[in-house]
Amino acid sequence: MAIRKGSAEWNGNLVEGKGVLSSESGALSNIAYNFKSRFEQGSETNPEELLGAAHAACYSMALANGLAKEGFKVNSIKTTDDVHLEKLEGGFTITKIVINTEASVEGIDEATFLKHAEATKAACPVSRALKVEMSLNAKLA
Repeated sequence: MAIRKGSAEWNGNLVEGKGVLSSESGALSNIAYNFKSRFEQGSETNPEELLGAAHAACYSMALANGLAKEGFKVNSIKTTDDVHLEKLEGGFTITKIVINTEASVEGIDEATFLKHAEATKAACPVSRALKVEMSLNAKLA
């Protein structure tokens, strides 16, 4: 069983504060994020952008795997997720993720490709994780 770690540190209040995030692998190291990058048009990253990238990567890999298992040669898959963050009555909520994927696959017709693309939407691990039970370990420093 693989356990992957991501970490974040936030300093200050929501509007004026700032934070950095990192990944265990080191691929992300002290990447800046703040209020403006999340709710306005700042140049740093934000959780929704990272969620979209993580899901798009997982989706592309899962689709490639499913197609290859059926004997298709996958040349490339490019996926972009549009993560919709809206202010609702209960607070800010991710209301929708639109998956935009384009693939170059040898020997496949559109109907078969669409069948695999749709099945992958529910089957990729990150898609399933978005519906998973979450536990919490919390303590004061």
